[in-house]
Amino acid sequence: MVDDSAPLIPDGLDATLVLVRHGESQLIVEGRFQGQAETPLSPLGLRQAALVAQRLARPHDAPALPLPEGPLRELVHSPLRRTAQTADAVAAAMVPAPVARPESGFLEIGQGEWEGLHRDEISQRYGETLAGWRRRPAETWAPGGESLAQVATRVRPALAGVLAALAEGGTPGSLDRSQVAGYGDEPPAALPWSIVVGHDGVFKVTLLTLFDLPLERFWMWTMDLCAITVVEFRGGRAVLRAHNLTGHLATLLDEATQEAQEQRSRSGAL
Repeated sequence: MVDDSAPLIPDGLDATLVLVRHGESQLIVEGRFQGQAETPLSPLGLRQAALVAQRLARPHDAPALPLPEGPLRELVHSPLRRTAQTADAVAAAMVPAPVARPESGFLEIGQGEWEGLHRDEISQRYGETLAGWRRRPAETWAPGGESLAQVATRVRPALAGVLAALAEGGTPGSLDRSQVAGYGDEPPAALPWSIVVGHDGVFKVTLLTLFDLPLERFWMWTMDLCAITVVEFRGGRAVLRAHNLTGHLATLLDEATQEAQEQRSRSGAL
């Protein structure tokens, strides 16, 4: 059990944490709010998951992801179906295949009465509350849903557990080395790394927690479907190495562009 009063980042931690959002779900296709409602990946979401899995299975293929060459320590995911399916795709692509571990602390933000409702219905029935959520997220949230403070309370021990596992058996690093990339004083290559597969909302809170930022800054982060974010720990300090990477999904974007061009051609539109 993780001591909630202990420091979040283990002293001297040298490691990397990869955050991966799930693929497109059926509720997203239908334009409905998800929260903690169960929904499977759509056919496109399954393809997105396969592509991000291939990228993480070969992270040093050009253009390389900023990941160490050490072993994958853990593959952790929110227990919801859409994240479990995405994590299963990642596990299946890796050799050796890791065991995916569910962690309820990374559940998406509970959206209460909004879950399963179409966004237009929410705008019509809960317009004032929705506007408050978008403008003052630390003060306003879905009726019957979770506040950001409640989410942060469950995210912190889940995150601390992942970081503690990364620190196990490792030698603490030091801040007494160059903190500027390119000067040849980089951390050792064979460091551990872990993957967490989760959701846009809970990852917003995760990043605010990691970088000790107030919950009012909730909307400063975004993560596209099956995007990759990389946080490196250097001597116990969190460093954002990459955020919202989606280059591995380029083939899907190319297909969408081609389809749009063909539709315009068929319609005669310019």
